[in-house]
Amino acid sequence: MLRVYRYILPDVDRELRRWTADAEAIPDAELRTQALASLGTKRFHCEGGSIYALLRPRSREVLIPLVAALQTISDYLDNLCDRSTSMEADDFRQLHLAMRDAVDPSRPMTDDYYAFRAERDDGGYLRRLVETCRRGVASLPSYEAVKPYVVELVELYGDLQVHKHIRREDRLPALTAWWSSHRDKCPELGWNEFAAATGSTLGMFYLFATAAEDGVTDAKARAARDAYFPYVCSLHILLDYLIDTEEDRIGGDLNFCTYYDDVRHTAERIETIAEEARSRVRRIEDRRFHAMVVEGLLALYLSDPKVGRQPEVVAVTKRLMRGSPWTRLFFWANSVWIRRRQGIAKPLIQDARP
Repeated sequence: MLRVYRYILPDVDRELRRWTADAEAIPDAELRTQALASLGTKRFHCEGGSIYALLRPRSREVLIPLVAALQTISDYLDNLCDRSTSMEADDFRQLHLAMRDAVDPSRPMTDDYYAFRAERDDGGYLRRLVETCRRGVASLPSYEAVKPYVVELVELYGDLQVHKHIRREDRLPALTAWWSSHRDKCPELGWNEFAAATGSTLGMFYLFATAAEDGVTDAKARAARDAYFPYVCSLHILLDYLIDTEEDRIGGDLNFCTYYDDVRHTAERIETIAEEARSRVRRIEDRRFHAMVVEGLLALYLSDPKVGRQPEVVAVTKRLMRGSPWTRLFFWANSVWIRRRQGIAKPLIQDARP
């Protein structure tokens, strides 16, 4: 954590200042609004993803700009799909060609990512983000070994963004049909758990860090992919949806956690996925680092102030907290930090102690 605060976060902050200045110059008002909103409210995504630079500190000058740029693309496009003026699948798929282009420098870049929407003049903002990623992956010594797995995860991510942002009445049929076509990848997961796994960028970032080594084989690249997808990735996004349950209910937004039978079923499934995530990361190098990621995800999300305002989520949290003393310790540390930052006087969950 000392290295995170001393070396990682200052570099991330520099990258985000750069992209914020770039976004401020976007000519189209709607695109500018969404770009700045994504940078302003989702910066912690870049901060969290950049911790993978700790695994390869000598490559952090490549990894941090790469992670920050790809995550900024992801967050910007999510805003354009979720909060902007279109609900068309063709538009969402065209936008997400930017992520596909970003991770494959040998692929010709798409001429116009905004071809299916009214707002199109971003002054080159999205293209510059894509070019930053392409330069980054091209400089990783073993990127060719991990590239097929990165592309796979990026394509699944793009599919998810299309299916979950179309018209409300079409979302569930589209998502379940899509899951059926990929069911062999992880038959032990429900459609909502598979969809959650495809929504995380953590597997991509770990593959970037893996590619920063020399001599990575296909077997090692596949092991890195399998360690994160689907379980760590699914846990990541399910926790994100869990704490937003009430917000999404009020807003009428799709939430993967609401497709469980009840609170008990929700807790059981997330607990099962968390245990499998722990098991998978024990099989790879730097297992202590990855174990910290799993416990940190649980602690980060379950210590969010939104949890305490949702009795059903508190019930799930209590069950998830009992599995690991590390989770409880990280939870306590996160709770103290968040309460001090936001001026919250009382514990988020009264009986949660390390």
